[in-house]
Amino acid sequence: MNKKVILLTGGSSGIGKATAEALRDRGCIVYSCSRRDGGIPGINHIGTDVTDTVSAASAVETVIAAEGRIDVLINCAGAGISGAVEFTEAEQVKWQMDVNFMGTVNMNKAVLPHMRQAGKGRIVNISSVAAAFPIPFQAYYSASKAAINAYTCALANEVRPFGITVTAIQPGDIQTGFTASRVKSAAGDDVYGGRIARSVSVMERDEENGMKPETAGKWIAGIALSDKKKPVWTLGAGYKCLCILGKVLPLSLVNRLIGMIYAK
Repeated sequence: MNKKVILLTGGSSGIGKATAEALRDRGCIVYSCSRRDGGIPGINHIGTDVTDTVSAASAVETVIAAEGRIDVLINCAGAGISGAVEFTEAEQVKWQMDVNFMGTVNMNKAVLPHMRQAGKGRIVNISSVAAAFPIPFQAYYSASKAAINAYTCALANEVRPFGITVTAIQPGDIQTGFTASRVKSAAGDDVYGGRIARSVSVMERDEENGMKPETAGKWIAGIALSDKKKPVWTLGAGYKCLCILGKVLPLSLVNRLIGMIYAK
């Protein structure tokens, strides 16, 4: 039986690294893309900047040249910014969308012709529970992940006739270096009565007590290797229940509750 060939972005740290290791341990041939060398035993590294269309296409072509196919593409590369919408510079907004959304778009655009010609393939886009529950003072991160969900659902219908499945996975809080690497801006915190700093503090506390990346990686690996066509998955029983409630309760109430947690 042929081993699955996996191409994964953001594989040098966090849930990307944990997912790459979980897939390696399940016998897959794993290629990991990142701007810095992951140095993970048993995983092939490709230096890649997903925000650059040429770099993204080159990564895909490298795997195709070596293996002849890509069975699964997992888009884990991501970053986060926090701060008030009013005081966030346009350059930061563009950077956030370039990494989280356009990086995914660039990789998918490069891999789709190969999957279409093969008549099969699977694309997994990493989203966030913040897509369903937009977080105050993380508006642009939330928007980038909501864009991933909408894009995933549309793309799934476009490529279904070619035997390609597309799904988004919504993790909640995960214990990773993402917390420390978040680009934080306190600009305007005096104007907002200290609410920016308090909101970020709550977010960081939740992340530090969140799911372990190894657990998330195993779940993502399982979904990536699954044949199920569900368009959006949520990791963790608690977050699944939360997302169900979010669909049942009035949006005004849900948004008010989010504000009570993250914007007081």
